[in-house]
Amino acid sequence: MKTKGAYLLLVLLIELGLLAFALAAAPQTCPANLEGGCSAASDDDWTGEFFPGIPKIKYEGPNSKNPLSFKWYNAEEVILGKKMKDWMRFSVAFWHTFRGTGSDPFGAPTKMWPWEDGTNSLAMAKRRMRANFEFIKKLGLNRWCFHDRDIAPDGKTLAESNANLDEVVALAKELQGTEIRPLWGTAQLFMHPRYMHGAATSSEVAVYAYAAAQVKKAMEVTQYLGGENFVFWGGREGYQSLLNTDMEKELDHLATFFQAAVDYKKKIGFNGTLLIEPKPQEPTKHQYDWDAATTMSFLLKYGLKDELKLNIECNHATLSGHSCHHELETARINGLLGNIDANTGDPQTGWDTDQFMTDISEATLVMLSVVRNGGLAPGGFNFDAKLRRESTDVEDLFLAHISGMDTMARGLRNVAKLVEDGSLAELVRNRYKSFDSELGALIEAGKADFETLEKKAMEMGEPTIASGKQELAEMIFQSAL
Repeated sequence: MKTKGAYLLLVLLIELGLLAFALAAAPQTCPANLEGGCSAASDDDWTGEFFPGIPKIKYEGPNSKNPLSFKWYNAEEVILGKKMKDWMRFSVAFWHTFRGTGSDPFGAPTKMWPWEDGTNSLAMAKRRMRANFEFIKKLGLNRWCFHDRDIAPDGKTLAESNANLDEVVALAKELQGTEIRPLWGTAQLFMHPRYMHGAATSSEVAVYAYAAAQVKKAMEVTQYLGGENFVFWGGREGYQSLLNTDMEKELDHLATFFQAAVDYKKKIGFNGTLLIEPKPQEPTKHQYDWDAATTMSFLLKYGLKDELKLNIECNHATLSGHSCHHELETARINGLLGNIDANTGDPQTGWDTDQFMTDISEATLVMLSVVRNGGLAPGGFNFDAKLRRESTDVEDLFLAHISGMDTMARGLRNVAKLVEDGSLAELVRNRYKSFDSELGALIEAGKADFETLEKKAMEMGEPTIASGKQELAEMIFQSAL
């Protein structure tokens, strides 16, 4: 009996320890005045650098052995008529970089950065913001992205949440100076329990109104900070079962919500681009903006195609059964490519792993679309990517971003080789050269009716089919890597 009692006591102690750890790591709700038991150190508690020993990252070239240097990304170097920094327009994602804990559905957080105190207070939010801008400056970047609730804590009321956000944004504005601005901002409409049925597609009218108010405020602060875009990611805008869902009503409500956002953008004079980020599922079983084509169809149906563009995330592309290149090309040829979330997934894993892209071939295909698009401005590349759960050193934050930036830079350099060589473009032109004819011109001008085409088919006889030369195309592509 003594042994059993000791065992039960040990189990209880372990469970209490795990509970204490979870409570320390869990977000807390803090009103704007920090009353209500949400304690944290004052703004001045943290002195000195957040990343001591990490120098400003510089370009050292491909022969450098220094991990804290760029091997391929040379910001001022001109490639295909533009500086590399202007092709890329890189951005740091605040949520993954400064709010990522390493937790997953099977395990507790593994990361507690030195500056964290275990709370989600306003003081802690300000400290994170200071760390954010030191990080951005050491990477030599001038853009960042945020969700409203990542940078400032929820209050007990919407008014308190707005006050919290105003206080943190005021500090961000000061720390930005004149050189740094958000690539985009967004409203977090998926984490709070109120959004369990969706935000714009919720069955509850009060939730729809709350979501609209949250977007209104997030758009205002994005404009105040000089943001260039505003993103909508509808992680809960979908369904788990059609049996209890009125899909038509939900889609109509979603379109009305977007139209209201467009109207408010114009009312306040926000010149940024509104972006929708497609994703097929997770957390919902089916998300309404499944992929680029589905989202385009939605925008066309509701008369919104000229008002919003797409933020294509590579990991979302593969979850929808497409390559990132496919999604980028679908968006590009329809005039909808606005921004790219530069990440990737694991081909052996069926969920959104948000890894930094390190595959040179994939990066080259991505940059092929970007170059064909003439760039991404006012969009850019946002590193919507996180450290692996097992990577727990502060230095790893820099190593991951350096690797991601160098990978995209290599992709751009490879595209420059393909463009300058011209062989791939010539192969594609030759494949369709039969349309460089009188009949081809008529078809492409929409002037060839079926009677005319039947007559021509009778005259020409059985067509001669040329090889598609896919293997040669792949050989040319691989030779540039």
